[in-house]
Amino acid sequence: MSPRLQFAMDIALEAGNLTLAYFQNDVEISFKPDDSPVTIADREAENLLRKRITARYPEDGIYGEEEGRTGDQKRCWVLDPIDGTKSFICGVPLFATLVAYEESDQRQIGVAFFPALDLMFCAEVGRGARCNGELISVSSKTSLDRSVICTGSVATFHKRGLLDGYVRLSEAALASRTWCDAYGHCLVAMGRVEAMIDPRVEPYDVAAIQVIVSEAGGRISSFDGSENPQTEALSSNGFLHDLILGELK
Repeated sequence: MSPRLQFAMDIALEAGNLTLAYFQNDVEISFKPDDSPVTIADREAENLLRKRITARYPEDGIYGEEEGRTGDQKRCWVLDPIDGTKSFICGVPLFATLVAYEESDQRQIGVAFFPALDLMFCAEVGRGARCNGELISVSSKTSLDRSVICTGSVATFHKRGLLDGYVRLSEAALASRTWCDAYGHCLVAMGRVEAMIDPRVEPYDVAAIQVIVSEAGGRISSFDGSENPQTEALSSNGFLHDLILGELK
């Protein structure tokens, strides 16, 4: 394990545990210009992550959901202090602290810590993916009718004109579920489900996830098949990837 990966895990653990002090409490909710919710837990966790990174790697840049981009972006830490804020404010434990590291836009390290579940996912390019220290891998299912797919927002499929494709996939699959956000992608990496379809994301939502899913033997892409998702993401065990992309076109 490289020093940067260990560091990413350490700060994700610290920031994630900070959010637990506010979880399932009467935390005040405000809304950003895009109408997404944000809490003091989001802001304090990102502030902590930034302080730790600046102290350890002062020359690295940072890109976080709450405070945007700072510093040189050639070597950059990508942060989502609470991925799944809507789950968080509802008292649902399927939220994560995401930390990624990239060089020249190439994602190298990914960490997803689910503090309410005590699950730590980590991966580094070329070294495999792990959950709580154990190697993980995607499933080997090849038929959609024996597979489970999940997503974060059915309504967003409708807004993007993709609802018919999602309905066809749901009808053909063994089951479809809304185990959303980073949790859905990590279920793919663990081999628990076969695909996670995310119709609207930001880079900080998927930077860490891309490394984890890929290193677990899966495939992650945009809906057009490009391998560096930025605004939408499909992760899968690889066997069903092209089939799902075809239904979403």
